[in-house]
Amino acid sequence: MDEKQHIKEAFERLKTLTADTISADDFSKVETLLWQTVEQGSADRGIFDLNPVLFDLQTAAICAEEIGLNRASILSILLKDVPCGSDNRVEKARREFGDEVAHLLKGIARVNELYARNPVIETENFRDLMLSFAEDMRVIFVIIADRVNLMRQIKDRGTDAERRKVATEASRLYAPLAHKLGLYLIKSELEDLSLKYLEHDAYYMIKDKLNETKRSRDLYIANFIRPVEEKLKAAGLKFHMKGRTKSIHSIWEKMKKQRCHFEGIYDLFAIRVILDSEPDKEKQDCWQVFSIVTDMYRPNPKRLRDWLSVPKSNGYESLHITVMGPEGKWVEVQIRTERMDEIAERGLAAHWRYKGVKDSGEKLEEWLKDIRAALETNDEEQSVDQFKVDLYSDEVFVFTPKGDLFKLPKGATVLDFAYRIHTNVGSRCAGGRVNGKNVPMRTRLQSGDQVEILTNPNQTPKRDWLNMAVTSKARAKIRQQLSEMELKSVTIAKETLERRFKNRKVDYEESTMMRLLKRLGYKHVNDFYHAIGEGVLDINEFIDKYVEAQKRENGEWQDTGPSHSAGEYVQTFTEADDAKNKDVLVIDKNIMGVEYSMARCCNPIYGDKVFGFVTAGRGIKIHRDDCPNARRLRTEMPYRVIQARWAGKGSSLYPVTLRVVGNDDIGIVNNITSIIAKEQNVMLRSIDIKSSEDGLFAGTLTLQLDDLNKLKLLVKKIQGVKGVKNVSR
Repeated sequence: MDEKQHIKEAFERLKTLTADTISADDFSKVETLLWQTVEQGSADRGIFDLNPVLFDLQTAAICAEEIGLNRASILSILLKDVPCGSDNRVEKARREFGDEVAHLLKGIARVNELYARNPVIETENFRDLMLSFAEDMRVIFVIIADRVNLMRQIKDRGTDAERRKVATEASRLYAPLAHKLGLYLIKSELEDLSLKYLEHDAYYMIKDKLNETKRSRDLYIANFIRPVEEKLKAAGLKFHMKGRTKSIHSIWEKMKKQRCHFEGIYDLFAIRVILDSEPDKEKQDCWQVFSIVTDMYRPNPKRLRDWLSVPKSNGYESLHITVMGPEGKWVEVQIRTERMDEIAERGLAAHWRYKGVKDSGEKLEEWLKDIRAALETNDEEQSVDQFKVDLYSDEVFVFTPKGDLFKLPKGATVLDFAYRIHTNVGSRCAGGRVNGKNVPMRTRLQSGDQVEILTNPNQTPKRDWLNMAVTSKARAKIRQQLSEMELKSVTIAKETLERRFKNRKVDYEESTMMRLLKRLGYKHVNDFYHAIGEGVLDINEFIDKYVEAQKRENGEWQDTGPSHSAGEYVQTFTEADDAKNKDVLVIDKNIMGVEYSMARCCNPIYGDKVFGFVTAGRGIKIHRDDCPNARRLRTEMPYRVIQARWAGKGSSLYPVTLRVVGNDDIGIVNNITSIIAKEQNVMLRSIDIKSSEDGLFAGTLTLQLDDLNKLKLLVKKIQGVKGVKNVSR
């Protein structure tokens, strides 16, 4: 049979299914448009080479028959692939079929645009974004029906990788969404078909096993049902019963969870009792059946599930009980009414036939309740607003260029997104590219935007960034970085000032300094150092003023005209001297001049074997190879560890702490300090000695010296002092 014949049959079937909802005039107009599309052959057939007109007719049939959608939804499906020429498809649909069809067609187009960006969709964020983009819940029903139709037809089409991609999306996104909407049959079919493409051997193994055991299973179900039917008829109940085999996917999940073979799964099927009850007697009749069944077969009280008293958030109502049947087999019995069964099978779209469904929940669940209320009215023109998706109006969802999806609060800016990706990206943010267009970092983002952050290695956070960011994370990080930068600036300025004082042989007197700062208008010392760090205050001019103030206070000041500039003196002597006296570390493959500091946990000195560790916001820390933290750093954060080695030697002094244990003899401490005092370029900074009751003392010596060899010699000399037991670093 050729495609045109298939299309003709699909038209006739859909016409029959929608006779009550779509007028003959509407159907005639849309049929004409679709046949024009077929003749032109202009619609895209996609990667699986499916005829788009035939495919849309099949999807529309699923929506009409299996979900229960009506006129506007069906027409929007049929029109979505019709060529519109130079016209706007949505506006053309509005003129021909009304606002409702145009509204749904626009929602379908928006979701298709979302897919065109190749996002990573197996996330809850994508589900939320899709709901936000759809704007109307019926679009989501259409998208699910479209995916079911596709899964049914790709067995022998496309490549294995393409089939697996579609199956993965179905299992991770569409099946859970169908479950949330109460479309249990569709949910089970999506899961089974996904398993078929993703776990081919497991799927066919279970399918074959079910076929092999079908006869014995049917016989067991008949033997179980027969006596129950007799009791229910005797009670005057109107009902019918059927056995339902569990889905292949649910059996496979049980096998994995219980770690057993197919034969180890005891509850392969469930017995369903479906009552024909009056609305006001539904619960009473269900509990009566429960009583009859549990009188006949011993129940397992741990397996009772009462969704009559409190229905599930998606509207599911039923009473489940597991009982011990013949041959000692556990059997699940589901008790529900015709109304409950219709809703369980067809989901939310079945609610329009029935009244009085109760529900509770938050956000998505609350909104689904509104959907049910709208469906109950069976009046599309009056209920359209109820279908609008506004549950994510306080959030925006944006993509990275690679398709990763992030959720941010409404009003979030490019700068917020930069900090959401990583703190380092945020601190170097220089702007962004939104949907291919360069924008400033204060630009607010909209759902569906594709955002690329532009960075500059020389960029640093500014105080006005706090006015651009709205997320608490971004604002907190900006404040933290500003504080660290200010502290660093103050520290560098202070060290620079102390060095310049030393170079000019100027004695520092705190009282003179404080009086001078007050006279210059600085309320806090940090404000003064910040001014030096920012270059607002010239450091050499300040020292000249300090010297003048100091001499005035000491009565030594004589105004002999302009003094000789200290700037040249410092430049020619200090800078060269500093360069000569700095020990040189080569960081990460011959990079020199990188800012670093020595880790306090191990206090490396010149000559130690060392490595660098990139910290968060505090530059590179240099650790000894035998540092107590070295193993943890290399194991837990190897990506932050970089090579480091000594490449030159100046006259820098490094702090070292030695632990000394010895006999608590008179004079032993003096002997140790005397040795240290005789050493060149070794300074004793502090000593802390504590005696114990066993005649020993233990103490720590904090020294400053210039290299490892000198430390080794000093340790050897201290160990040679009479009474010293041990010296360790």
